[in-house]
Amino acid sequence: MSALVRITSKVSSLARSGRITSARQVFDQMPERDTVAWNTMLTSYSHLGITQEAISIFTQLRFSDAKPDDYSFTAILSTCASLRDARLGRQIQSLIIRSGYGSSLPVNNSVIDMYGKCFDTLSASKVFRDMCSDVRNEVTWCSLLFAYMNAQQFEEALCVFVEMPKRVAFAWNIMISGHAHCGKIESCLRLFKEMMMMQSSCEFGPDCYTFSSLMNACADSSELVYGKMVHCVMVKNGWDSAAEAKNSALSFYAKAGCRDDAMRELNSVKALSQVSWNSIIDACMKVGETEKAAELFRLAPEKNIVTWTSMFAGYVKNGDGERALRIFVEMTKLGVSADHFAYGSVLHACSGLALLGDGEMIHGCVIHRGFQGYAYVGNALVNLYAKCGDIKGSNRAFGDIVNKDLISWNTMLFAFGVHGLADKALKLYEKMIASGTKPDKVTFIGMLTTCSHSGLVKEGCAVFESMLRDFGVPLEVDHVTCMIDLFGRSGYLVEAKDLATTYNSLISNSSNSSWETLLGACSTQWQTELGREVGEVLKVAEPSEEMSFVLLSNLYCSSGKWKEAEDVRREMVEKGMKKTPGCSWIQVGNKVSAFVVGDCSHPDIEELSETLNCIQCDMRRNLETFGP
Repeated sequence: MSALVRITSKVSSLARSGRITSARQVFDQMPERDTVAWNTMLTSYSHLGITQEAISIFTQLRFSDAKPDDYSFTAILSTCASLRDARLGRQIQSLIIRSGYGSSLPVNNSVIDMYGKCFDTLSASKVFRDMCSDVRNEVTWCSLLFAYMNAQQFEEALCVFVEMPKRVAFAWNIMISGHAHCGKIESCLRLFKEMMMMQSSCEFGPDCYTFSSLMNACADSSELVYGKMVHCVMVKNGWDSAAEAKNSALSFYAKAGCRDDAMRELNSVKALSQVSWNSIIDACMKVGETEKAAELFRLAPEKNIVTWTSMFAGYVKNGDGERALRIFVEMTKLGVSADHFAYGSVLHACSGLALLGDGEMIHGCVIHRGFQGYAYVGNALVNLYAKCGDIKGSNRAFGDIVNKDLISWNTMLFAFGVHGLADKALKLYEKMIASGTKPDKVTFIGMLTTCSHSGLVKEGCAVFESMLRDFGVPLEVDHVTCMIDLFGRSGYLVEAKDLATTYNSLISNSSNSSWETLLGACSTQWQTELGREVGEVLKVAEPSEEMSFVLLSNLYCSSGKWKEAEDVRREMVEKGMKKTPGCSWIQVGNKVSAFVVGDCSHPDIEELSETLNCIQCDMRRNLETFGP
């Protein structure tokens, strides 16, 4: 064995064991490097998601004595796909043609896959059509099929699926998982039924990945009956012992809240794989058993990035952002390389705690790793900066997202709304519609809230009417509540009451937040009589909820009806109700201080109270600036 082959093997071995820094040191010390050595380093970076280093290595390879080959191009195309960077991918494609690899089947398949992951179906289709029909293989067809499914172009995907010379199991799985990703559970089951019917005439049938996709679809749709049916078929076909299928079943029952079924699946696992440990930890987090998840995390023999992400993402979902950040810091100290899911999850923790400084440091790491273009990361950054009052930072993060999804648009719309920038929110909404993105119920809640807080009654009514008429979005109680708030804030209490009365059945079948909103508007507008009527409605509908009593008491106080206010307070005491104290917090330096109404335990409470009194006096002296 030559020295070059021996050193290249060492680089490969170090990279596979996760010691990528050591692998790079050995690579840099090589006296000579051939294309295989360059490809070893390039593919190692690509597989680990270290995209900027992969691009750097490829650039150095181009100008070295060795030249890129088909393996080099497939590796760098994989990096482009990971970054969702179609622009860089086109540059690589041009270089492929100039280098004479334009007819290489593996390279063309990688080009189609790259465009598919970048949501550029036109370019993917062009590469596919330019290939000779007798050259295409199953990977070619499946790559194009994935491109259409990834872009949610279901009709085009179906045409490709029907046109395929041979529908292999992987093609069926792409169709099923694509529909599952969009929550189309009925379509998933229909495809699965067709696949089962064709099983007898083909040499393939559903495999563990098929059942895994179906179980995940049932979990996301909360369809317990469908999930149990799929699980039954999975057991009958003998796939219940496969790790992927077993883990998806475990995750399904955990997400559905079926603790006994989840524990039965857990106890049936004979030998826990890395994926099994991750699924169990994730399942515990989903049912809120954070301490159990922490115990399993400590016991896990191996921990990969998925294990760590399950922990701090789980803490975020369970409202414990501080522990999520501690776990992330611990992971970083151990040298575990974070992926875009990890960064997105920890940024959500920073958002929940309004930790701008920590979020900015993580943002720097995100840029260094090249993940700022990913929608999941970008959405978290938009949310973080918006919650911390930095709307410019929020807008910059939105602009960095390469392929904006519906959540990206909704998050930015809410950001403009909460900062009172209604004009920008309306313009962004129009831009969103023009881009072909269809708004959902969350979009309209954000738009109606924005119009409400800015007093844009006419614009809010137009948005409300277009929701059903133009987009077919079903009306929900939150939309009605937003409209009542819109009318109430602007003094149109008659219209607000009419709306609440019209949709009374919708409100009563859900929550009474709409009536509470109307009562709050009565308090703001000093409409005591209407407020009293609404208060009586809420007392009957929610006899044990303190909010309606508090709002009614505030209304009487603001109107100077102290006896009536005292009667309401007395009724609360007789029913054993207590007003939930308000809470706020602020980060100064590296310390977060929380303040609760009635709590004077803060060490600087006297100085803080004095400062607040000074501010209050200044506001009273400058009514023209601050308003009444």
